[in-house]
Amino acid sequence: MAGLFLEEFEVGRVIRHSITRTVTESDNVLFSVMTMNPQPLHIDFYFASKTEWGKPLVNSLFTLGLMIGISVHDTTLGTIVANLGMTDTTFPHPVFHGDTLRVETEVKSVRESKSKADRGIVEFEHRAYNQNGALVAKCTRQAMMRKKDA
Repeated sequence: MAGLFLEEFEVGRVIRHSITRTVTESDNVLFSVMTMNPQPLHIDFYFASKTEWGKPLVNSLFTLGLMIGISVHDTTLGTIVANLGMTDTTFPHPVFHGDTLRVETEVKSVRESKSKADRGIVEFEHRAYNQNGALVAKCTRQAMMRKKDA
């Protein structure tokens, strides 16, 4: 698997993920409909044209999921036990149809489990940027990770 084991994470390491993704109108509308979110700011072009943005905003939960999803290949693919939580999630700049996102992940802390010898907890800070370098999303995530010898 491509994911890293607990022992392979080092506090302060920044992983710049090579996968980028352009967000489409279809992504935004499908995600909003699938999650039963009728917010017209996301799915109603006429409504959105009357806002300060002048066009639909991409659903922020899609942005969050995409940001974390892009990070999986280089961090947790096949080595995660479970996500434990996400905190300090912010969206400082909107995402629009046609924006291309890139993601980086910083390892904030690493510790062995106090109750299970085969795992530990890694705290990540994920950051997503648009094609112009504007920070569009940030999230701190705690994940329970397998140890190499487990």
